[in-house]
Amino acid sequence: MAVTTPSLLVSAPPDRIGRGFAVGFLMLVGAAAGLSVYLPLSVAFGAVFLFAGPHNLLEFRYVLGRLPARAGRLWSFFLWSGVGIVGLTLAYAVLPWVVTTMPRIGLQGYAVWSMALIWWVCGLIWQRSQTNPRFDAGWVWAVACFLTAGVWLKPLALPLTAVYLHPLMALWLLDREIARSRPEWKRGYRVIALTVPLAILLMWSQLREAPELPGADQITIAFGPTVRAETLTEHAGAWALPGISPYFLVATHTFLELVHYGIWVVLIPAIGLRSAPWDWNAIPAARRGPRWSRAIGALLLLSLLLVGVLWVCFGIDYESTRRIYFTIAMLHVLAEIPFLLRMV
Repeated sequence: MAVTTPSLLVSAPPDRIGRGFAVGFLMLVGAAAGLSVYLPLSVAFGAVFLFAGPHNLLEFRYVLGRLPARAGRLWSFFLWSGVGIVGLTLAYAVLPWVVTTMPRIGLQGYAVWSMALIWWVCGLIWQRSQTNPRFDAGWVWAVACFLTAGVWLKPLALPLTAVYLHPLMALWLLDREIARSRPEWKRGYRVIALTVPLAILLMWSQLREAPELPGADQITIAFGPTVRAETLTEHAGAWALPGISPYFLVATHTFLELVHYGIWVVLIPAIGLRSAPWDWNAIPAARRGPRWSRAIGALLLLSLLLVGVLWVCFGIDYESTRRIYFTIAMLHVLAEIPFLLRMV
């Protein structure tokens, strides 16, 4: 899956890259924590508006650069991945409608969706274990049964957990990219990555007894008059965690999202892209022939157009666009799982 062309930073001295990377990561964590504590509403609004589209575009470009030109023996893995990604995303999108219009189903619909997600992921792990480097994955079925029982007891636990775990997946993907392209940085990165949980602990010490978030602030009133704190607290799971300060939950989720965006927009492209983002001919699939090259180019141009459309929609109706975006975003959340497993 690796591409042999040099990365964008290969010409700089390794020690300078290491120091610059470490400083950049620490600045990202520090700035994200400070902004999330003192301006949670404005930053939560602004971060999604500015970076939701671009980070998906850069993530898509990075994944295309890492995928093999042909599936080969991985055909069944990619098929299982695609079926799960599309099927689970569509099911997640219609679940609110199903729960509302079919009261008898209620939260059982979320339990079924969570169960399908668990068994899909376990199936991916099992298939991954059958390819090099191989490992024993027999334990996944016991874990699947245990978690299945749990989601029937708490149907909304897994979707809520995903709200906080998904941003952290970027840290793991960055770790895998460093292990692949900058192995000498791996130990240092894992040390500075501990600043993320440390920042959350510091935020907890400051916000555990914080008052309720204001309904809106001057920035959100000016740029997003329909945005209210209730939207953010609901997304952060305050309804399910009544004993925890909603201010802390929103600040924590905003912090994790900022780190997630920073990793995908700055750090991973800086060390992981093997060519300029607009050079789609460096993508393995594009090298299969002129038709493939044109198709990949058209796909990336369409993705760029969608980023612009997303910005326009945010400007017209931020609240509705945000709700739709976070529903569709389940697609890229799920897509990261098989990609991450292939990097293990």
